[in-house]
Amino acid sequence: MNAGDTTWIMVCAVLVFIMTPGVALFYGGLARRKNVLSILMQCFVIMCLVTIQWVLAGYSLAFGPDTGWGVIGGLQWAGLRGVGMEPHDYAGTVPHYVFMIFQLQFAIITAAIMVGAFAERMKFSAFLALILLWTTFVYDPIAHWVWGNGGWLGQMGALDFAGGIVVHVSSGVSALLIAVMIGRRVGLDKTAFAPHNLSFTVLGGALLWFGWFGFNAGSALAADGVAANAFVTTMIAAAASGLIWMFIEWKHHGVPTILGVVTGAIGGLVAITPACGLVTPMAAIPVGLCSGALCYWAITILKPRLGYDDSLDVFGLHGMAGIWGTVAVGLFAVESLAGTNGFFYGGAQLLPIQLIYMAVCIVYALAATWIIVRVVDSVIGIRVSREDEIVGLDLTQHQEGAYTTLE
Repeated sequence: MNAGDTTWIMVCAVLVFIMTPGVALFYGGLARRKNVLSILMQCFVIMCLVTIQWVLAGYSLAFGPDTGWGVIGGLQWAGLRGVGMEPHDYAGTVPHYVFMIFQLQFAIITAAIMVGAFAERMKFSAFLALILLWTTFVYDPIAHWVWGNGGWLGQMGALDFAGGIVVHVSSGVSALLIAVMIGRRVGLDKTAFAPHNLSFTVLGGALLWFGWFGFNAGSALAADGVAANAFVTTMIAAAASGLIWMFIEWKHHGVPTILGVVTGAIGGLVAITPACGLVTPMAAIPVGLCSGALCYWAITILKPRLGYDDSLDVFGLHGMAGIWGTVAVGLFAVESLAGTNGFFYGGAQLLPIQLIYMAVCIVYALAATWIIVRVVDSVIGIRVSREDEIVGLDLTQHQEGAYTTLE
């Protein structure tokens, strides 16, 4: 056990933890006043619900000894049996407990990301069931496929340094499907739903950027040069993406906005996530630039054309940037960091593997999410009534109000 590595990963776990309150504030500011507390409540309760699920079974399913097919871990570590203070193969030079709690933060933030797509219209009871089932049957298996010992995609050579597919694409495409299945918000066709507090959103975005250094650099699982590389590429990609969004928006709409810069920066953070420890700092610039432009197109052009109501643009940001970042690994990876070269450095094998990895995980996430939504809807009913939606979820689901006046 290495004290320096242990300290670093514990700090990184705290940094990733703060990202979920960051998501809550980011989404809460974008929601309408009558729904802000429902957003905060959903994100906060995810921290409680997923923690218990992870300890009882989720960690064992995702990282426990493989059952033999590379598909799922067994239940040998259920209830943290066999997980303790000594290092394990997964954990390198840090206690197994520390690795487990670090990975827990990833499971939490992945579920929280989805909240934005179906914001302002889901029953809280249905939400709890949905998150519990989705974490168990979507997140845990995909995490095992890529990161688990014996996971079939990891064995095939798929690379995902900090969770481009495992975290962002899985949640992004699943959230989009949920939004489509639950339907558009009441009144959306008649009026634009403007963010109620952009200051919340900027604060949430800043907390996300702050925590993302732990998210990415901590995935090196050591205080070493790879962690340093991930730290640097994370900063560069976010900066490049935020700038390109600002300039594109400035040209198209005549003014730059703080919402645009913050959104663009987060898109860059998402895109560099799978690649941060596998590409050079200079490669982070095109990764970030392409991410900002792609997310801008997805949110401002693609979404209005297709007409889906992804309330707070989960797919346009996390889904699209995560997809691009996964492809970018196949393009920009260097052998000194990744063990193999990407396409731009003469490697021809990695890019097809990344595309297969991405396609398989998207198909699985969509299929499993569709089943989960149908089950939850048939048993509980997934959407609030029209009257409750008009009044707002803060009052109808929680009998609380964030402000004196909700309208």
